[in-house]
Amino acid sequence: MTIRVAAIGTGNVGKHALTQLIIDPRFELTGVWVSSEAKAGKDAAELAGLQDSTGITATTDLDAVLATEPECVVYTAMADNRLVEALDDYRRLLAAGVNVVASAAVFLQYPWGTLPDEMIAPIQEAAEAGKASLFVNGIDPGFANDLLPMALAGTCQSIEQIRCMEIINYDTYDSATVMFDVMGFGKPLDETPMLLQPGVLSLAWGSVVRQLAAGLGLSLDEVTETYVREPAPEDFDIASGHIAEGTTAALRFEVRGMVGGKPVVVLEHVTRIRDDLCPDWPQPAQVGGSYRIEITGEPSYALDLCLSSPNGDHNHAGLVATAARVVNAIPEVVAAPPGIRTTLDLPLITGTGLYAAK
Repeated sequence: MTIRVAAIGTGNVGKHALTQLIIDPRFELTGVWVSSEAKAGKDAAELAGLQDSTGITATTDLDAVLATEPECVVYTAMADNRLVEALDDYRRLLAAGVNVVASAAVFLQYPWGTLPDEMIAPIQEAAEAGKASLFVNGIDPGFANDLLPMALAGTCQSIEQIRCMEIINYDTYDSATVMFDVMGFGKPLDETPMLLQPGVLSLAWGSVVRQLAAGLGLSLDEVTETYVREPAPEDFDIASGHIAEGTTAALRFEVRGMVGGKPVVVLEHVTRIRDDLCPDWPQPAQVGGSYRIEITGEPSYALDLCLSSPNGDHNHAGLVATAARVVNAIPEVVAAPPGIRTTLDLPLITGTGLYAAK
């Protein structure tokens, strides 16, 4: 039996989620919500870049989407710069009895200890009232730093540290809002962007280190953060726009879960917008970027995860993976008990039904 699903958002991640909802026989697309009037009225297939019309047109009216009675929504609308609105949407959807799988807000991947209880409780209460579940995930935060490291940890006798790294060149990531406003690329080094405001890194990726700690059965003493930025050596352009000489062109940060003064679980990002920048920083396992998991223990591990696609580069592949991670979770989330669900309590999400002969 197909699951009735609506799509909320058709941006960088959302268009890939929408594609799968249209072509995957496990799902029946009921509606599409968009944030702009320019997309309103367009067929879902057009927004996904597909040929055959679906007969379902996009709307900016969330009530109209709810009226289609979906069992679940895939929520990929921008949340980084509209957290209050996104959380309101989640409460509204859950209270209406609609399950939610989402790519943001990332702190909901594992919010306990990261968010204050007064922010978590309304979401939990809405889920209980509507008997619905919420699962927030992706590739990072998500699969590359929750399921994979926990799987490796399950083959260790002892563990001193788990470090999860994203080492990626973002030059082809086409989102001026994320690249400039949120991350601060192309901005003066004396200007602090949203991501680097005190506590924001720990808010965004604290869920990662706290979930890993929970998987290890650890209580963290504290979560700390640190970062360093490097300037552009000259003017150049990226997909999102212009980078002026002397403005931010590379960013490296860590979010550390501490026990007894030692970093036990660490989330590290090494982000460049040109391959030749900061050659002394960690390098990816493939041109463009990769994810790396390092476990220090008995035994120790170093695992590189390299994404690619016949339809684009590593950044394209990461967007598809983020979308597919939450879309493929829909059957398990719909079947799950009400509440905020995490990788630690959902069954293993596999590739059931995804074989496609070429």
